[in-house]
Amino acid sequence: MPTSSAARAATAALACSLLALCTAAVPSAVAFATPTAVHQVRADEGDLNDPAKKEIAMELVSSAENSSLDWKAQYSYIEDIHDGRGYTAGIIGFCSGTGDMLDLVRSYAQREPGNVLARYLPALEAVNGSDSHDGLDPTFKDDWASAAGDPVFQQAQNDERDRVYFDPAVSQAKQDGLGALGQFIYYDAIVMHGPGTDGTSFGGIRATAMRSARTPAQGGDEVTYLNAFLDARKAAMLTEEAHSDTTRVDTEQRVFLDNGNLALNPPLHWQVYGQPFDIDG
Repeated sequence: MPTSSAARAATAALACSLLALCTAAVPSAVAFATPTAVHQVRADEGDLNDPAKKEIAMELVSSAENSSLDWKAQYSYIEDIHDGRGYTAGIIGFCSGTGDMLDLVRSYAQREPGNVLARYLPALEAVNGSDSHDGLDPTFKDDWASAAGDPVFQQAQNDERDRVYFDPAVSQAKQDGLGALGQFIYYDAIVMHGPGTDGTSFGGIRATAMRSARTPAQGGDEVTYLNAFLDARKAAMLTEEAHSDTTRVDTEQRVFLDNGNLALNPPLHWQVYGQPFDIDG
């Protein structure tokens, strides 16, 4: 659970962007380019699908969202952070007001009928699109925490994270010719901003960057393009108070980029909200 107000504010944006409503057709809703051939990323630039690299990505996001590298401790997290999106919960900030929590609980009910959260499906359907707790209080938070101990529910959270955020971001990054760092930069952006097409969503941020620099797949320089993407990302963050602390760009991702660590190889040393973190191996 976050240990600072800045981290808690950042979690408000975690997957809960009203522009990132999660439906079964999420992949088609993301305005990603589909080139005829995928640019080949050099082997020495890494692949975020590698289990060790994916673990690093989860820890990096958790450092910004939860002030901790222990992302698995967030399965049980749930609170209303009063951002107009109802309850925010779990490893990727599923929200009762934006549809992704509803999709998650539906998936859990399909895998394990009669689970402790299944009875809240009608209430989650009713409050979708609002900040209401009707039909959820006073027991939903306790039941969520109880369900979080179930490996089936944990896997459901993992799978929704991958379906809606991780897999589309990494796929698009590979199409753009980006190595592991660029893949992570895309993933972190889609987690916070959602997979929409307006200027402050992932698709819009990418479009803004591409107006300034070519992707490697287009024959551009990878470092130049990623700097353009981070510039666009930071500008988008500064349009919202909840995103106004940009240290996850300034003292995390930009540090790795300035160091030329396109493969996102440890050791990694960074700060978020002034708090130092390290991944040594």
